[in-house]
Amino acid sequence: MRILSNKILLEVSNLETHFPFGRRWFGRQQWVRAVDGISLNIKRGEILGVVGESGSGKTTLGRSILRLVEPTGGSVRFDGVDVMGLSGQEMRQMRKRMQVIFQDPYKSLSPRMQIGQIIAEPLRLHQIVPEADVADRVVALLGKVGLKPYFQYRYPHEMSGGQRQRIAIARTLALEPEFIVADEPVSALDVSVQAQILNILLKLQQSEGMTLLIISHDLAVIEKIANRIAVLYSGKIMEIADAGRLINTPLHPYTQALISAVPTGRPEKRTPQLRLAAEPAMVGEPVKGCPFAARCPKVQSICREEMPGLTRKANEHEVACHAV
Repeated sequence: MRILSNKILLEVSNLETHFPFGRRWFGRQQWVRAVDGISLNIKRGEILGVVGESGSGKTTLGRSILRLVEPTGGSVRFDGVDVMGLSGQEMRQMRKRMQVIFQDPYKSLSPRMQIGQIIAEPLRLHQIVPEADVADRVVALLGKVGLKPYFQYRYPHEMSGGQRQRIAIARTLALEPEFIVADEPVSALDVSVQAQILNILLKLQQSEGMTLLIISHDLAVIEKIANRIAVLYSGKIMEIADAGRLINTPLHPYTQALISAVPTGRPEKRTPQLRLAAEPAMVGEPVKGCPFAARCPKVQSICREEMPGLTRKANEHEVACHAV
């Protein structure tokens, strides 16, 4: 996998997205800190993988970057443009350049429309091509995701899960975006179909020069496609590094636990699975210090008092851990 440029396309700085959750006595509001002060950069043409357990903030991070949910703080700059400062109309125009692929394509595809109509809709809405060229463009987009022209006459319920995900990708490509957030794009698919979808995304990244942020709870999926990997826990980045370096020399105890839980077909290379000490904190429960401290096998007294910042330990390898 190659990065097509060293130019930064996306800059995320101290991004926060908090949701109200219940109330305490005397009317004090509790907040779920789904994204809690995340900063990262993505280069043009790069694939950044974001991995973590359910509830770690992965999906909220992707949607906050695209303003599908409104962040409560921080900044997002896309190709030098302050996304947070755009008006509704300006953001709609920006969405041609910043798109999303959802986890469940069936929910995002209208059951009443044929596949050709679904793919043609954004072409017509944003006037990507003249009306006379729409039909040819639909066929070309189907070809890019490995589907024959006759699929344009089918309905979503007539297609398999993998085929529906290909249609979702084709519809996204219709707008010729520069940046795509792929939110768990293969989690609902069989392993063999997962590989096919990942290969499609990888080929498109290489041929079209797109930039991708791929979200998954499955580190094995992320490892196959990402240039770099960011590990999230409780709305914070615990570690971020080149994919090969992070997999082979993980520094954070949480990353080490995730990697030890990945199945392998080579028993001689299997490492003992690390057992974490406790369950994640309850939703809405305030955490002092590092949110992973209660589960960490290397916890120190400072971990319960102070959240460590990301510290560079090697070339583009950063970790937030007092014990490293």
